[in-house]
Amino acid sequence: MRVRTALPRLCGRAGQCGRDVTGGRGSGPRRNSWCRTRAWAGGARAGCAGCAAERGARAAAGAAAAAAAAARPPCTMFAQLERCEREWHELEEEFQELQETHKVYRQKLEELTTLQASCSSSISKQKKRLSDLKGSLQRCKRHANFEEADLIQQMSASIKERQNIFFDMEAYLPKKNGLYLSLVLGNVNVTLLSNQAKFAYKDEYEKFKLYLTIIFLLGAIACRFFLHYRVTDEVFNFLLVWYYCTLTIRESILISNGSRIKGWWVSHHYVSTFLSGIMLTWPNGLIYQKFRNQFLAFSIFQSCVQFLQYYYQSGCLYRLRALGERNHLDLTVEGFQSWMWRGLTFLLPFLFCGHFWQLYNAITLFELSTHEECKEWQVFVLAITFLILFLGNFLTTLKVVHAKLQKNRGKVKL
Repeated sequence: MRVRTALPRLCGRAGQCGRDVTGGRGSGPRRNSWCRTRAWAGGARAGCAGCAAERGARAAAGAAAAAAAAARPPCTMFAQLERCEREWHELEEEFQELQETHKVYRQKLEELTTLQASCSSSISKQKKRLSDLKGSLQRCKRHANFEEADLIQQMSASIKERQNIFFDMEAYLPKKNGLYLSLVLGNVNVTLLSNQAKFAYKDEYEKFKLYLTIIFLLGAIACRFFLHYRVTDEVFNFLLVWYYCTLTIRESILISNGSRIKGWWVSHHYVSTFLSGIMLTWPNGLIYQKFRNQFLAFSIFQSCVQFLQYYYQSGCLYRLRALGERNHLDLTVEGFQSWMWRGLTFLLPFLFCGHFWQLYNAITLFELSTHEECKEWQVFVLAITFLILFLGNFLTTLKVVHAKLQKNRGKVKL
């Protein structure tokens, strides 16, 4: 008698689960594989208890996730977006105000440009008419009596005072650059409009001179006593060229802004630039070594004197500006001026010593230029340059001292 074995009841998730829901024998990987490929209809579609439990677990997990999402606080990204939106609206309002302010600024700038052009034109016309009037007064002076001569003198003094006023006015107006600034900077307006900006630039110029003077003092000492190399000498001379070139540019800008720098003390820096350039090109050799130590010793002494001048001149200028006796753009110089007479006469021996040292350098170089082994053209040119520096510095200082002594004698007689 044939025994019929009951076929297993398969899970309805054919092709996915393959569980034997009857729990009888014949279940296993092989039976499961058969279940996946030959799932039959009927009760098997109801699914097994394991699959139902799995579906229930998934449903419970989904419900828990939904509940957690419902209980979650407002999204932080949304709050951040709201803050960004508020900040954007604030920026938009500030931008509108900025546009209005900039519009007013441009209008005022156009008005300022128009006023500057009008003032410059009026000053030019006034200066031309005053020049013509001054010439007419000179012609009338030849045939004038005592009273007329006194009137002419008063008018001439007023004309001179008016020219000084025009100089102060032009310090706040754009002007065409001089030849030197035009070559270096081009047609750039270098006029500073406010007193604060002018004084800040002047103060920065003074600090630049002080810092570089200290650097040159240390550099000259190092080259004289420690660094006996031509390369270090070239670096030192190159710094001198750069320093004096920079001084001439800055002084030209200060003059354009109303600084009253005496003529020779400006020319002095041009001559010093030329001298430093010649020293830089002087090749190493016997003649150079003969003059090297003397030049470095002179540089040490000159740096010390310039440091003393800056220290005492800056204090004197501050005191005179506070008393209203000096202009706020007056500068410290490497020489002696009339305003230094009170309190700075003790510097005169050091200044004259430096001037005569320049003469000594010139004499030494003239002697070296006649040496049989001297073939460098720089020697004679440097001798001429040092002689020019001596004459300019010595005669200018002597002129200031003589004028001050004459003025003091006149006061004593009165």
